Amino acid sequence: MIPIMIHRQWNRICIVLMSLVLVGVILFLDYKTSGVMPFASEMGYVSRLFDNTKVHQIELVIDDWETFLDTATEEKYSPCTIIIDGEAFFRVGLRAKGNNSLRLTDRYGLDRYSLKIEFDHYTLGSYYGLDKFSLDACFQDNSYMKSWITFDMMEHMSVPTPLCSYAFVQVNGEDWGLFLAVEEPEEAFARRNFGEDYGRLYKPDYRSLQAENADVHLRYMGDDPDCYDNIFRNAKFPVADADKMRVIKALKILASGENLESAIQIDEVLRYFTVQVFVVNMDSYLGRTGHNYFLYEEDGILSILPWDYNLAFATYSLGMPNPVNDTGLYVNYPINTPAEGYIMRNRPLYHNVMKQKEYYAQYHSYFDCLIAEYFESGYFTEFIAGTREMIAPYVKKDPTAFCSYEDFLLGVETITDFCMLRAESVRGQLDGTIPSTIRGQMENTGHFVDASSVWLPDLGEIADLENKKPNRRFLKRQKRQGIR
Repeated sequence: MIPIMIHRQWNRICIVLMSLVLVGVILFLDYKTSGVMPFASEMGYVSRLFDNTKVHQIELVIDDWETFLDTATEEKYSPCTIIIDGEAFFRVGLRAKGNNSLRLTDRYGLDRYSLKIEFDHYTLGSYYGLDKFSLDACFQDNSYMKSWITFDMMEHMSVPTPLCSYAFVQVNGEDWGLFLAVEEPEEAFARRNFGEDYGRLYKPDYRSLQAENADVHLRYMGDDPDCYDNIFRNAKFPVADADKMRVIKALKILASGENLESAIQIDEVLRYFTVQVFVVNMDSYLGRTGHNYFLYEEDGILSILPWDYNLAFATYSLGMPNPVNDTGLYVNYPINTPAEGYIMRNRPLYHNVMKQKEYYAQYHSYFDCLIAEYFESGYFTEFIAGTREMIAPYVKKDPTAFCSYEDFLLGVETITDFCMLRAESVRGQLDGTIPSTIRGQMENTGHFVDASSVWLPDLGEIADLENKKPNRRFLKRQKRQGIR
């Protein structure tokens, strides 16, 4: 009897298991039609590393850290162990990252590089579903909050945005500094925001700033994919010819200025530009460089995603009007023509969309919502105060900081004042009491918001690097090379 009872019990167990599997398959196949997107809830990294209510603890364990720093500008990966809030992950890829920030950090003999961590570089591993994230060094950001604030604003405006949180980093057991951990837009990001059947993701960028870079600016240059090397060369996932042709077709429609809904995710683009224009980020699609964004394509529809804000809040100097520290100019920067004419005409994703009266009005309505809900409601000042309280103890003990603790406090005060004055000016531009175009502001400056109390360099500038002493490792390297 006993074997028969066991056999019957086993049959029941098998039936239950098969039923559970069947239910799982049905739910998996049905989630799209039901509107349920289970990925965000299933991806454990969201509630772990990117719990933004606390400062996380990260330790990097790496052989020959000195050599890693000596060769940081080569941007080559090295294997390391990373310990996140006490949990270790082995054989993880680590490299320095950045453009001007990387070059200038090295030039001034400092070691505080932004870092990129790739869990699947050497193995098939991940951090609870996360493939890659970066540790932002807050270069030229004495407030430690430029990206933190901008990403929060983007999220508030329902733009697909990288997650971020603060992390205090140690290297081989020694304190290294307070960094901003940022989710890199790759597979985990795409799956979290767009579901399992996500589209294609690109990070358009130039080889040389002196080139025309029409593709980075999203201009249609014909049907030859070779004309769009700066887009397709920087694809985050493998792309086929059909993928390329969908992007090109969308750019062709964008250039025509007609039936834009068939090629552009209009609502998302308008929400993105609302924040982008508010933070006066000149190192962006609306600036001279025209880069620092991600391009997402799905079913032939394009959208633009946020990235890289360490030079936002009018702290980018290349190609800016003189004087570059005129806070009044940037607090009152016009929301309707946020760049000079020759730039606007060559940025069709903004210019051609805004030529449509319906979208232009929608853009203004989003500005109205942003100012009312984010600033006038009191949310922003509470958000900044809470962030300052959370990170201040870690800034105070940050051994590699680009600035002093006093500079940090001043930086927080400066970015708070800038944003509140900027919100006041935007409200005036929406109401018509302040001109909202470059031409209008040139003709009438009488009603500008007074920003004379704010000094932009207090947010961080290159002079801060010049005032820091080069580290001993850098001096030794220069001595070996016969430079000093």
